[in-house]
Amino acid sequence: MKAIGVFPKEREIRIVDHPEPELKSPTDVELRMLEVGICGTDKEIAEFLDGTPPRGWDYFVLGHESLGEVASVGNEVTGLEAGDLAVMMVRRPCPHESCLACRAGRQDFCYTGDFTERGIKEAHGFMTERVVDDQRYVVRVPRELRDVAVLMEPLTIAEKALIQVWDIQERLPWAGREARNAGRAPRPRGLVLGAGPIGLLGAMTLIRAGLEMTIFSREPARHPKAEISRTIGANYISAEDVPASRLLAAIGRPVDLVYEASGASTIAFQVLGTLGANAIFVFTGVPGRKEKIEVDTSEIMRRLVLQNQVVIGTVNAGRDAFEAAVGDLGAFVRDWPTAIRSLITGRYPMEEYADLLSGKRGGIKDVITISH
Repeated sequence: MKAIGVFPKEREIRIVDHPEPELKSPTDVELRMLEVGICGTDKEIAEFLDGTPPRGWDYFVLGHESLGEVASVGNEVTGLEAGDLAVMMVRRPCPHESCLACRAGRQDFCYTGDFTERGIKEAHGFMTERVVDDQRYVVRVPRELRDVAVLMEPLTIAEKALIQVWDIQERLPWAGREARNAGRAPRPRGLVLGAGPIGLLGAMTLIRAGLEMTIFSREPARHPKAEISRTIGANYISAEDVPASRLLAAIGRPVDLVYEASGASTIAFQVLGTLGANAIFVFTGVPGRKEKIEVDTSEIMRRLVLQNQVVIGTVNAGRDAFEAAVGDLGAFVRDWPTAIRSLITGRYPMEEYADLLSGKRGGIKDVITISH
């Protein structure tokens, strides 16, 4: 069957004839792949800055943002049947018994770093016609989300971040679950850095969670990303108009949560150094291998300590975040149908992978169509 294979040693990417997968376990699920999204990680892999084939292979199949249709299931699979739409989780657990996270099914918090990731690290990805995996890593998606379900995996980054944020803010009795559920908690204010797919999906998630949102990005105020931001009810500030060093002054009041989705370390640390009391800063972007930046570490450390600030990093996601994403994506389709569909700016056949991976197509979210 056809697949897009990455050959790191040869520094080549090409369509290959990949072996067809088989059900080997009674809990295995076979999916006919429909669509695979392209993200910054895929583009870094295409530059041969990242990505590792499985042991014994000289290539690996690219792609980790998936949407498939169940083709067949093992005789012990429950909750999935042929014809269901589904997305697949990305990370698989490490083999070490000492890793409590992986043994608990939370490989997204793996201690050892010996996990595998489909389409990224030592495991074949989803840019191929069929895949097989255990039902533990397959999440059913309602049929009515067919046209946007490929956004599920990038959405889980925000879902995982929000789960952690709410847990952390239990330290504040006036902002914890009991106060929120009783309607006594003040409406928190949030800031998203970056208006790519992860940033816009993060903003949608946080608005749905009740935050008052501002999005800061490099695109001008009349860019389609800015229009999407305003459509979902977020305030948009362009870096062309306001430098990062003056961002919080432009907003006019401190924020309770910064969701970084740009991978721009200079901007991130400028904002980190000016956070308000009890705020949480979430890093989701991975900066490229760029030159070093100057950071006022003393001022950042002072603020972190004296103002009870929290900084967390988050990547990948567990099943809880995927299941939360199903519900939120359905809400986005209901509340912002045009905005959520506008994130997908193009669908292309497998044969056009080169231009997509090189960034020549430059949409918000480009998608490779495997089958219809």
